[in-house]
Amino acid sequence: MSFVSRGFQGRRREEGDSGRVPPGQYLVEDFPVLSAGPTPHTPLEEWSFTITGEVSEPKTWTWEEFHGLPSETITKDIHCVTKWSKLDTVWEGVSVDTLLEEVDHDAAYVVAFCDGGYTTNLPLEDVSDGKAWIAFGYDGEPLDPEHGGPARLLVPHLYFWKSAKWVRGLALAEQDEPGFWEALGYHMYGDPWREQRYWGD
Repeated sequence: MSFVSRGFQGRRREEGDSGRVPPGQYLVEDFPVLSAGPTPHTPLEEWSFTITGEVSEPKTWTWEEFHGLPSETITKDIHCVTKWSKLDTVWEGVSVDTLLEEVDHDAAYVVAFCDGGYTTNLPLEDVSDGKAWIAFGYDGEPLDPEHGGPARLLVPHLYFWKSAKWVRGLALAEQDEPGFWEALGYHMYGDPWREQRYWGD
């Protein structure tokens, strides 16, 4: 397993950033890339997004259908577990709330699953009520594959590994189960303000 890491040119927290940068983080101007394994390149005509798991009936959207859903432009700060933060990132995407409205469920958790086999787990309350999106645009352009395109999960209030790249769906569940990095020792929740990087944090 190899990592691609580029552009780590951090700077000290400035006075005006003090309320926006969690403990232990430094600011970057560029957008570092870290990935476990190769970058998938899924043709859009083969792409789909599915909500499955503990639902009365699974729901799937093609790329065209997904782009027909209401979308939003979102400006958020993001924080990577490797200690970089980037402020005022601008995304376009579909709210997870919009997708969850299409299924009947009593789930308390979700597992995001992705091209390449990556998964990550989240409480349902952390991807609902306007807290998460399936993002397909960044900075006014289609989302690049190296940053998770054609679409990635965006959960900006948690460490960025929870914002799974190359996302293809959400599996709803009654119980919390670790995803890829969580099973290897990353924190089950990942709150940057509490520095929840690893088990025991």
